[in-house]
Amino acid sequence: MAAPLFTITNLAKVYHMGEVEVHALKQVTLELYEGQFVVLLGPSGSGKSTLLNIIGGLDVPTGGEVRYRDIVLTRADEAELTAYRRRHVGFVFQFYNLIPSLTALENVALVTEIAESPMSPHEALRMVNLAEREHHFPAQLSGGEQQRVAIARAIAKRPSVLLCDEPTGALDISTGIVVLEALQRVNTELGTTTVVITHNSAIAEMADRVIRLADGRVTSIEDRTARKLSPRELVW
Repeated sequence: MAAPLFTITNLAKVYHMGEVEVHALKQVTLELYEGQFVVLLGPSGSGKSTLLNIIGGLDVPTGGEVRYRDIVLTRADEAELTAYRRRHVGFVFQFYNLIPSLTALENVALVTEIAESPMSPHEALRMVNLAEREHHFPAQLSGGEQQRVAIARAIAKRPSVLLCDEPTGALDISTGIVVLEALQRVNTELGTTTVVITHNSAIAEMADRVIRLADGRVTSIEDRTARKLSPRELVW
């Protein structure tokens, strides 16, 4: 087993909705390992996105500890969390959040201009097989191509962890497979720890580890390293 990248202990998150308390996470304890492709699987409201946002430094827990290597994120202030996100984390969401007036290349270049040791925008787009589309605007790209531009933008700063929230949720099956192949290539060739949220159990078949959540708790952790499938082998 690779070294832990994240060590999460007794993590809790409570949201206050007026007088109502919503317990999004309840004493979650787990480890995420260097270089693995991890799927967080569970229904809406199970706590997947809350967990991902806390790991990514976008949200803070109500209780517990999150440690990234030797950094205790739960003790970090906002400036430290901003630096953590900038240096170490790439994000991919269900909706692509590309700037319509910029080409694919220019959208990726926005990240490389502020990163410490980025790959070139051209290289990032080659990683997701979009080199020939780099001068196209988002409106000239399909949904799957736009999502791959978003992946290129996320990996261009060479993050150690790539966090993906329903990256194929807005795509049809064939397009989703192409996007998953891009994520798998990033994980394999760059060694980027990749964490993918989904409610689609088919995607779990391509993971090294599958972490299932329900009602804010981890219900099971499955090691699939020896029998994981490629995206084109998945049964949707």
